[in-house]
Amino acid sequence: MRNRGVSPQRLVPPFQGSALLGWVGPLVVALFGGILRFVRLGEPKAVVFDETYYIKDAYSLLRYGVERATLGDAKDPIADRRLIAGNLDIFKQCPEPADCASFVAHPPLGKWMIGVGEWLFGMNPFGWRFAAALVGTLSILVLARVARRMTRSTLLGCLAGLLLALDGLHFVLSRTALLDIFLMFWVLAGFACLVADRDWARRRLVDWYESAPITELGPRLGARPWRLAAGACLGAACAVKWSGIFFLIAFAALSLMWDMGARRALGLRRPHRGALTYDAPGGLAAMALLPAAVFLASWTGWFATADGWGRNWDRATSARSPIFFVIDSMRSWLDYQSQVLGFHSGLDDYHSYMSEPWSWPLLLRPVSFHYPANLPPSACGADKCSEAVLGVGTPALWYGALLALLGLIAWYVSSRDWRAGAVLLAFGAGWLPWFYYAIADNRTMYLFYMIPVVPFMVLAIVLVAGLILGKESAPPARRAAGAAVVGAFALIVLINFWWLYPVLTAETITQAEWWARMLMRSWVTAAPK
Repeated sequence: MRNRGVSPQRLVPPFQGSALLGWVGPLVVALFGGILRFVRLGEPKAVVFDETYYIKDAYSLLRYGVERATLGDAKDPIADRRLIAGNLDIFKQCPEPADCASFVAHPPLGKWMIGVGEWLFGMNPFGWRFAAALVGTLSILVLARVARRMTRSTLLGCLAGLLLALDGLHFVLSRTALLDIFLMFWVLAGFACLVADRDWARRRLVDWYESAPITELGPRLGARPWRLAAGACLGAACAVKWSGIFFLIAFAALSLMWDMGARRALGLRRPHRGALTYDAPGGLAAMALLPAAVFLASWTGWFATADGWGRNWDRATSARSPIFFVIDSMRSWLDYQSQVLGFHSGLDDYHSYMSEPWSWPLLLRPVSFHYPANLPPSACGADKCSEAVLGVGTPALWYGALLALLGLIAWYVSSRDWRAGAVLLAFGAGWLPWFYYAIADNRTMYLFYMIPVVPFMVLAIVLVAGLILGKESAPPARRAAGAAVVGAFALIVLINFWWLYPVLTAETITQAEWWARMLMRSWVTAAPK
């Protein structure tokens, strides 16, 4: 039976504009963002903020397969000074290599990614920041493409990419060898794959509806490559930082809800049962088993060597058979994970840049990544000079996103639009869990923990921008007014980013110029004076 009255456009709306332009526009925007990120990437020529941990761990993974202890400590960073001087003799020497094993609080994948840049370009600031700049640039392209898919508009997709390129926090983390930019990338990539899977599954359902005998539950959709890709990406997010699990759980539930919604939109009599019967088992494999496998695979170096923290290699290799070797190795690994969990739960040391999650969207307490003391007056031609890298978002963008998120709440309540719901869920998954740790554990936290949700803040703005622009069929005056509003906002974000640029990139400026860019008093107390 064919043509049962279900229009393909109802489940999978067509894109506006050509497919070629849908790639060219996002690529141009990503190129712009990439130029911003790669120019002067090696500046400052210093180990900034928490780079001190991850660049050395990455180098250790390249050399030994596991993280090893390095020379010096926070009070006397011998290894940092040697690296800047070009001396790679930074590891402690121990009678037994296992005695130099280093306890690390985060899984290895993000450090392996940093290590790729070190392997390609050397153990220098450009080398250890290369991977961050690359994935930061790629995330602009991914966001532009996923925004285009969600809105069916190339213009709105390019707007999303442009706004992400101009966010200060995303920009700084794209130029710093910290783990959070990699977490953001894999979360965004996982979400983009799920949105593609949503379209793919709906096309399959439409094809079945038009050509096959009807059933109450609907069809099996078979292997779903985009959902498998999403599971792999979200497993990679967890393999960078444990906080990726929040997004994995939220997106797994979201995918099942989309499956139920698609079957219901076809008019099937039992859409929920159909989704649970046919979609959920594959979803379990893609969104649970595959991420677990990716997470475990990221620890290959630890399993393959005897020198990792808590490895207990001797006990494992003395096992009577390979199966006991595996059992003993897994027991040691699970004990290690338990120690890591205890570390995170008990991390409550005071830090001058720490902040509470409720304050993050307001940008009240940024993090000073770099601010050397006692710069000579000759550096800027004034009595006092400054050279800063301030980890802060672009205020115009962030405050605009707050208004947009409030708008999405009203939109979702009134219309149940799937796009608004998805963005709100992603934002909540990346922000709300930190309230528990703030209340229950009084955990030490920082503004840059928000970076995984910044792309979804941008998506909120873009969805509201689409409402402001109106439909293509709207009167020309209505469209022109909407374009003026959206264009003015984008211009304000650009000017705001340009104004902050010197204190995001360690340009040497006068202290008066630095003061002028401290837009809130709390920014000043967050940076050395």
